[in-house]
Amino acid sequence: MRISALFKDFFDSEKAGGLLLLICTAVSIFITNSYFGVAYLNILNSSFVGGSITHWINDGLMTLFFLMIGLELERELYNGELSQKRKAILPLAGAIGGMLVPAGIYLIFNYGSSLQSGAGVPMATDIAFALAILSLLGNRVPLALKVFLTALAVIDDLGAILVIAIFYTASISWVYLFAATIIWAFLFLLNRLKVHNLVPYIIGGVALWYCFLHSGVHASVAGILLAFVVPFGNGATTSTSYLLQKYLHKPIAFFILPLFALANTAVVIPSEAFLIFTQNYAIGISLGLLVGKALGIFSFCYVALKLGVAVLPKGVKYKHIAAVSFLGGIGFTMSVFIAMLAFSDAAIINNAKLVILVSSVLAGVVGFFLLKICIRKVNKRVKKNEML
Repeated sequence: MRISALFKDFFDSEKAGGLLLLICTAVSIFITNSYFGVAYLNILNSSFVGGSITHWINDGLMTLFFLMIGLELERELYNGELSQKRKAILPLAGAIGGMLVPAGIYLIFNYGSSLQSGAGVPMATDIAFALAILSLLGNRVPLALKVFLTALAVIDDLGAILVIAIFYTASISWVYLFAATIIWAFLFLLNRLKVHNLVPYIIGGVALWYCFLHSGVHASVAGILLAFVVPFGNGATTSTSYLLQKYLHKPIAFFILPLFALANTAVVIPSEAFLIFTQNYAIGISLGLLVGKALGIFSFCYVALKLGVAVLPKGVKYKHIAAVSFLGGIGFTMSVFIAMLAFSDAAIINNAKLVILVSSVLAGVVGFFLLKICIRKVNKRVKKNEML
């Protein structure tokens, strides 16, 4: 199977970045629950140019993360796994199932309550962590499975962004939203006129972000919209989209996402933390990530395959899909992001982060060992057939 250099760079940066995320998360939790915890939280919440440091990380720097997600999705649509209809259906079906089923499980426990807005929390998959876990198994993992998980997670993140835009927008400033529309239309025109210089897109992107920041719609949407007006061309290494994505890989994987982890996983662990998991919102989040994601991804993929509208990638079996479905339960970045928008109570946000972290770790461990067993069995079967 052919793999582009850009996908290899993406996978390599994401798996290394995932390990760095894990380290930053551990450091953040340790400091928060140490003697320096109060000072650490004060730094994160300190005012900087009209907002807290955490605010600018989440609403500013993270927009670049969503820009890269958009560029990766664009690449997949034109030249990647999503460019062929039957190949695209499988990760698309998995992503849809991986969003709907967890949200449904959460609502079973919380529908009609003041916390039902948290239904979006278990819907997301963290690309960096999921690929980092997958990378621990090395070359034994079929390349097509890596591409499948990447495509699924990218679609999943796009779905999460749509959820943010639709359900977590409190009030809208139509003036700023109209201005954002005009700016985007102008950038789209530049694209149609085949203007490949990156400078006007960067300037326009900053203006687009500013308008969304004041529009009431989350600023992260600006990143996705900008991605689809940056010229893609034929996806060659000289294309504007390729170059921008390449420039963004390392800073996002090794600076922006680690900063996000340090700022947003400052979780205070209470003395009776286990009691948190008895709360309905915690049960909804944990079951959504641990059970809902795996069930939703695999069942929707299975139905799509049985209906004949999708095909299994070369070298990938049903067992592979079932095992990797658990890695979809690693919510982390996007789940934490949505939790901060869904809940208003600081204590509930803190507890939700803890539940997300624990559930994501468990999903990662289960997915890792299931995939390891699956790969071992498949390899044994292949060797046996070769001996015959």
